[in-house]
Amino acid sequence: MLNGRPRGSSIFSGLILIFVGALLLLHNYRGFELSRVFLHWWPLLLIFWGAIKLYERTAGSRYAGTGGARITPGEVFLYLGLLALVGTVVVVEQFRNRFGPDIVDFGREAFHGDLEVAPEAVPANARITIQGRGNITVRSSDEPEIRVNGKKNVRSWNESEAERLAGRISAEIVHSGDGYEIHPIGVRGGSRVSVDMDVVVPVKSFVTIRNERGDISISDMATPVTIEGANGDIEVRNTGGDVSIEMRRGDVKVSDTKGNVHISGRGGSVEVVEATGSFTINGEFVGPIRASKVTKGLRFVSHRTDLTLTQLTGHMQAGSGNLEIVDARGNLNVKTRDEDIGIENASGKVRVENHNGNVEVRFSTPPKEDVEIYNSSASITLGLPESSNFEIAADCHSGDVDSEFEADSLKRTKTESGDSHLEGRYGKGRGPKITLKTSYGSISLHKTS
Repeated sequence: MLNGRPRGSSIFSGLILIFVGALLLLHNYRGFELSRVFLHWWPLLLIFWGAIKLYERTAGSRYAGTGGARITPGEVFLYLGLLALVGTVVVVEQFRNRFGPDIVDFGREAFHGDLEVAPEAVPANARITIQGRGNITVRSSDEPEIRVNGKKNVRSWNESEAERLAGRISAEIVHSGDGYEIHPIGVRGGSRVSVDMDVVVPVKSFVTIRNERGDISISDMATPVTIEGANGDIEVRNTGGDVSIEMRRGDVKVSDTKGNVHISGRGGSVEVVEATGSFTINGEFVGPIRASKVTKGLRFVSHRTDLTLTQLTGHMQAGSGNLEIVDARGNLNVKTRDEDIGIENASGKVRVENHNGNVEVRFSTPPKEDVEIYNSSASITLGLPESSNFEIAADCHSGDVDSEFEADSLKRTKTESGDSHLEGRYGKGRGPKITLKTSYGSISLHKTS
């Protein structure tokens, strides 16, 4: 005789298998990263499980029984097993993103072979796309042609297997649409096979590089350079156009460029030196992030920092809970948290918003623009020359305001609850307005020599 009670265990088991199977299937497609989805959204599995149980109890009450709402041992073991499976995939993916695909290839011996491709004549301003899986070096030439050579790399347990795989590997130059494409062919075997390419292109050609894995180096180009989906270290030197880089992992260094620099994604350290354009970095980089001599300013956006400099004649460095800016010849605006901030010689307007990190701002010459510093759970230190003229309003909740500047026009008060306040004018002229506010920390004004 049939029992009208819903069979909850089979419903949950089937749906959870479909859900996890779909995630693992999507993981096999390039661009879908299971680790990022799982690490943020894994509680949805518990919500999904609970929703099924609520449905079973509601439906079961219609049949004079609630057994379908019980969590069975089989469901628990299935859930834990699927978590272990997905967790293993996530750990492997994190290791591959952090250390590269070769992390899973230890124990295999590397074999190498030469790669040579016949030169291809192209227009001097050709659009050239390089698709790779391995280290890529791009250099410029005054000749209107593309030249490619390099090495085949195979990791295998024995030499005969390596020779068999290497025998299928080559590279080709293909005329595609209004441009040319360079890519390896016969590259199979997953992370066991890579192709290092040394590419020479016309100096005025427009180059785009897409690399599955491996380092990239490009230099002496007169036109814009684009690098997409990088999975290794990148170095760009002496370019006459804009530089656009999308990172997945690795370090970046850009130097001596006459265009704008835009870096996005995630990775390790970033360094930009002597850029006559602007520098924009948008993403999550473990750092350090360094920039120096950026003529048209800097924009840095991450999950906790939003920094804008209109000009940087000195240097900026961010990383390990510290942000240092020296000689910013223009306006400075930063909003962040959990950072100790040090700023020296900003010549324009300064606005700082921070939380849980000390802020120190120092001027070697009297400031001419307004200064605003808002902090909490940490201190503020401001250094000014004695010859400065300014109007100040400093408020400290549950902390002290200490000042080396004394004048009849400066009024200092302190409440019974421990709040401190300093307000008034200093100097002979009408100077910029200085606003300082913090809580559970101190405010200190001192004279700089």
